[in-house]
Amino acid sequence: MSPAAAGPEELAARTVDASVRYGKVSAVEHVSLEVPVGVMGAIVGPNGAGKSTLLKLLLGLQDDYEGEVYLLGEDVARSRHRVAYVPQRSTVDWDFPADVLDVVLMGLYRELGPLRRVGRVEKARARAALAEVGMADFERRQIGQLSGGQQQRVFLARALVQQAEFYLLDEPFAGVDAASELALVRVLKRLNAEGVTVLAVHHDLNTLEKYFDWLALLNVRLMAQGPLAATLTPEALQAAYGGRLPSMAEAPPAEGPNRALLRAEASAGRN
Repeated sequence: MSPAAAGPEELAARTVDASVRYGKVSAVEHVSLEVPVGVMGAIVGPNGAGKSTLLKLLLGLQDDYEGEVYLLGEDVARSRHRVAYVPQRSTVDWDFPADVLDVVLMGLYRELGPLRRVGRVEKARARAALAEVGMADFERRQIGQLSGGQQQRVFLARALVQQAEFYLLDEPFAGVDAASELALVRVLKRLNAEGVTVLAVHHDLNTLEKYFDWLALLNVRLMAQGPLAATLTPEALQAAYGGRLPSMAEAPPAEGPNRALLRAEASAGRN
């Protein structure tokens, strides 16, 4: 079902004419986003496009905004417990005195509440999540001693223990090694195959077609949204990036949706 035809109960995330301003600067302007349940989705756009702001808006972390925001058919405050979040690595204090297992267990604090202590069952869940992301041997390592890719795997494990219906990730592959990126993608695709909705801020146009099936193109305003094959067009990319379309690390094959990237890059180069 297309986003235009989907009802509120069939949407994982929905904003209605949402705007966020920092002083006189618009970070997000009149965005009406509709993310269907069950997609493997990406939010893509140039630097300063408002991608992280939009994610914070969906998480209920943005206090000052205009418009309406819904998650999983409900007000954000009611549905936040059904959502897991993986932040940008650059926003984390890696000197915090916590080891890997402790960080993953933090994902259970909301479920446990202030009175229940972490027990054997909770530690088993955390260790299972670490095993899935390939970090079982690092549970006593201080989080700041890990590589960027390892840190991101741990934060995905923290999200996994929440057993959420909707995963929001902010640049999950930024600054990680190729092996960690593939490990993260494998876990996210497993979740998605089980019906979990995934929405990630993403920056690499080369891997869009490989990793995702749904796309939102953002540059302060929402330029396009929908199934990736229909949305990844030269016109939509040009609208989002203008003459700032990033250079491709590798030329994609001249078939399928990636032809749009080649044509848009060539058009941007002429501007």
